Amino acid sequence: MRELKIRTDALKSKLDGIRVASKARIRSARACAALCGVLLAASAAAGSTEFPVRAQQTDSATGPVVVQPGAPGKPSKTLPPSTKGTLPARSQADVEFMQGMIMHHQQAVEMTALLASHTDNKDLRMLGAKISSSQSDEIKFMKRWLAARGEAVSMAMPGMPDMDASGKPMALMPGMLTPEQMEALRNAKGAEFDHLFLTGMIQHHNGALIMVKDLFNTAGAGQDADIFNFATDADNTQRAEIKIMQAMLEKDRSKEK
Repeated sequence: MRELKIRTDALKSKLDGIRVASKARIRSARACAALCGVLLAASAAAGSTEFPVRAQQTDSATGPVVVQPGAPGKPSKTLPPSTKGTLPARSQADVEFMQGMIMHHQQAVEMTALLASHTDNKDLRMLGAKISSSQSDEIKFMKRWLAARGEAVSMAMPGMPDMDASGKPMALMPGMLTPEQMEALRNAKGAEFDHLFLTGMIQHHNGALIMVKDLFNTAGAGQDADIFNFATDADNTQRAEIKIMQAMLEKDRSKEK
């Protein structure tokens, strides 16, 4: 018992020492904080009228700074404030990609317009609405991109939609449905329509993936930031939608068994 009491007293003594040290540190911290406050107040009072004037003088004297990043291993350049941005260089492949993708998207929108009158499949209608909305918005974007660069929004000869600019019959973009496939889709109803729509849209989407691949495989093409971002996003979106449509086809097959 005596030994336990000794240990207890020692422990209490140690705790008391910790409390005393903690209080001392707190008092020291408070004193330091008060001193810092006084110094900051004095500094603000001394420089409050000086700093804004210097900032205004710097702004009015130099104006906005335009910096052009240097090539790898080269220093950056400071350009005059009057420097204006210009549209990045483009290749003919960029223009043809956008023109061709507009025609490609237009057929997809035409296909989705049949859903309301040709099927009662709610899942298919929801998917079609998403495809129609996204591709309609993308058509607007591509037309703006072409117009801003003084390019025609169509590959067709003016006034002759079935002929290209060189006077040859307009070729279908990769994956686009033939006139016969489109006619079969228009004439189908219910489950038959659902199957033709899904297989046709998967074919259509795979064609868009080919177009993106061909763009990036062309030297000097796809370097424009807008083109690169659009093509990359289209590739990702259509790959995801292909998986959804393949799952819907598989579900329909399992019902038939």
